[in-house]
Amino acid sequence: MNTQPALQSALSAYGLYGGCLLPDVESAEPEIPIDLGSAAVRRGRGPLATILRRKNLYPLFQPIASLCDGAIYAHEALIRGPEQTAFHSPDALLRAAEHENLNFEFENQCVLLGIERWGALGEPGRLFLNISADVLQQVLKQCGCDILVGLAKAYGVSLRMLVLEITEYERVADMDYLAGAVQDIRAAGVSLALDDFGDGRSSLRLWSQLKPEFVKIDKYFTKAISQNADKLKTIQALQQIAAVFDTSLIAEGIETEDDLRVLRDLGLPYGQGYLLGRPARLPYAQIQPKARVVIHDHTVAVFPELRRAANAGSISRLAVNKAPTVGLKATNDELARLFFDQPKLHAVAVLDGTRPVAIINRTAFMNEYSKLYYREIWGCKSCMLHANLDPRIIERNHNVDELVGILTSEDQRYLTDGFIVTDNGRYEGLGTGDQLVRSVTETRIEAARHANPLTYLPGNIPISQHIERLLARGVGFVACYADLNNFKPFNDQYGYWRGDEMIRLLAKLCQAHCDPRCDFVGHVGGDDFILLYQSDNWQTQCESIIAEFASQAINLFDEPARAAGGIQADDRYGVPRFFPLTTLSIGAVKINHNEFTNAEQVASMAARAKHDAKTSDKGLVVRTSAELSA
Repeated sequence: MNTQPALQSALSAYGLYGGCLLPDVESAEPEIPIDLGSAAVRRGRGPLATILRRKNLYPLFQPIASLCDGAIYAHEALIRGPEQTAFHSPDALLRAAEHENLNFEFENQCVLLGIERWGALGEPGRLFLNISADVLQQVLKQCGCDILVGLAKAYGVSLRMLVLEITEYERVADMDYLAGAVQDIRAAGVSLALDDFGDGRSSLRLWSQLKPEFVKIDKYFTKAISQNADKLKTIQALQQIAAVFDTSLIAEGIETEDDLRVLRDLGLPYGQGYLLGRPARLPYAQIQPKARVVIHDHTVAVFPELRRAANAGSISRLAVNKAPTVGLKATNDELARLFFDQPKLHAVAVLDGTRPVAIINRTAFMNEYSKLYYREIWGCKSCMLHANLDPRIIERNHNVDELVGILTSEDQRYLTDGFIVTDNGRYEGLGTGDQLVRSVTETRIEAARHANPLTYLPGNIPISQHIERLLARGVGFVACYADLNNFKPFNDQYGYWRGDEMIRLLAKLCQAHCDPRCDFVGHVGGDDFILLYQSDNWQTQCESIIAEFASQAINLFDEPARAAGGIQADDRYGVPRFFPLTTLSIGAVKINHNEFTNAEQVASMAARAKHDAKTSDKGLVVRTSAELSA
């Protein structure tokens, strides 16, 4: 097929830049013009100009795959310079382009090479082509999208199979123009992608304005995601944004099987990275075998959890009394009338404009005001005489950890006076000690549902979420419920400090005998733990936990107790009796996903198995759902 006329027509647009060196019109196949008509390339004496003149650039192709089934979805064209030279890597080429002021010429040459090679290979799939936002704007301002349409037709590449991957968009000076200009490209059938989103230069506004079909997540957020809960939470947030803008996310930089499994289970539609396939001269027919195995296996990834107590949360839900205030010039009589009118008002804030500067306690003030002759002598004087000039002022978005200091402060005025709540520095109302205690308690309980503050292991909510994921994936697993025998007498005898040591010992052993890639350890609370095994050797691991706990927990008892094999303590009815040394029981139930619809059912079955284990004195008791339901 003679594509020369179409190619000439397409490249003629570059006459706006000073003329274009067209290929030989009698050639059977089109050739890439050596400098896109740029005098800078012809006259350039730098290494990149020489490379462009000699046509020493060539494209490689890296696969972009579906993380659902592993199928190749697209390829990205990546440019390389002469092999065995300092300009082989793309970073070196980009630095040279910047230094020689050849960004426009270099990037367009890369696009042309990618399209030309893709067309020559006759590949049917999608092709991602990198172009900086600045160069794309130059092309669109000078010749619209005609040049891209002409090139695609000349080389037999479908426009609907092209994706322009916009890079370095932090330099965009006129986002409104770019957003409007790319509509012609999209109307022609070409899709858009944003590259390296989240690398610190990305723009949520540009995402909103361009509404690209694809956004590539920077490899910083995918590298070691299987071990980093913060990165996982970030990607989950990006997924919510992508749903709003109807954008498909592509996870870049996938290099390990563990990271791939987590990204797959997060529901990321596409991925790219060395594990799936390194850049190569020819497109891939399928991704690498290791990646295929991960995508097609049924093992559910264990999402990383924050190994610290969950944030206690802000006080935004704390009940605030919309109490009236007084100014700096208020008199004692004026303050007294306010307290008389508001009999339930425990204190009053003093404001300097909208800014609180002091607080006056009702009881302390009224005790003085009711004294003989006080009103006659001091009634018209400033009420600031009775003010606490160092009030505790709390912003609405402060977390509860900052409020705990009020409860533990040596200055107990803060419990009686309460504290002043502000919103962005402006007075909002008053809080009381009772409200504070209630708020701290509620937020601590809520935090413990996410991460246990003693062991930092996942709490009830992450446990339920992981069970739901296991059931949704349709995999078989084993739910184990671990509980200590005779722990209460031990805790009563030796105190909570040593009791906490025993619980931490159990947590450590559970973690040591679980594969963190596929087995989940959660702390329900107290001495109750949940283990969700996908490993085949789960029974051996449970038996090891029981045995090692028995050998190590004995060291937490005093020597007389170890010699006697237990301790004398009161039972729950207050009757003294002998309790053997603390041991561990584990009830295990094999879960078939077809028999359960939610996490509550699984937890209930595991609890029944635990009950059987504690009453049998066997250590480990294994049950089936049929046995427990009978």
